[in-house]
Amino acid sequence: MIRVVIADDQQLIRAGFTALLASEPDIDVVGQAATGAEAVASVARLHPDVVLMDIRMPDGDGIWATRQIVADPQNSATHIVIVTTFELDDYVIDAIRAGASGFLVKDTEPVELIRAVRVAAAGDALLSPGVTRRLLGRVSGGLSAVVDTETLSVLTDREREVLALVGHGLTNEEIATKLFLSPLTAKTHVSRIMQKLGARDRVQLVVTAYETHLVRTGWNDG
Repeated sequence: MIRVVIADDQQLIRAGFTALLASEPDIDVVGQAATGAEAVASVARLHPDVVLMDIRMPDGDGIWATRQIVADPQNSATHIVIVTTFELDDYVIDAIRAGASGFLVKDTEPVELIRAVRVAAAGDALLSPGVTRRLLGRVSGGLSAVVDTETLSVLTDREREVLALVGHGLTNEEIATKLFLSPLTAKTHVSRIMQKLGARDRVQLVVTAYETHLVRTGWNDG
């Protein structure tokens, strides 16, 4: 079962998300929070797999709560998905820098919300290729560095190719097709890259790819 905590200051949003997710056989909504402080406390108590985190909440907003949760080693298995009203809300950038695993717009289709929870629980990025390019490409110069170029020397040439494709928002299956690999091999490459770079999740790899300019000097969308 995928354990989920929903953090939003609007009761209607919490109730709607809970009803939708609870109808899925593999998802269990184990808690709700109306403030940032409640979200942090709920995660500490319940240790969920996924948190759907609103940005604008009282008593500690979603970005503050994300930082608090990610900073605690006991929450290493918890993935935070920022839920926002606007797809390119500037707060999303701060949230990703704080350690969020991706973001979701509130008016998304129900099936996409369910998919997002499953994707986040699996440790994958919740940034579509188009959103990745617009979001990170627009602000990559302002993002704080995850690793510097010298750190990438620990990667093999193949791993750099894979990281560049991750930066474009490709899934493991798409990377496998692009590089003529099996999906398992592509997944193994991504896992090794995360381990070598000390990345918490796939979103941090996306940021790294932009900051080291791999997506500008490497593969293109074609």
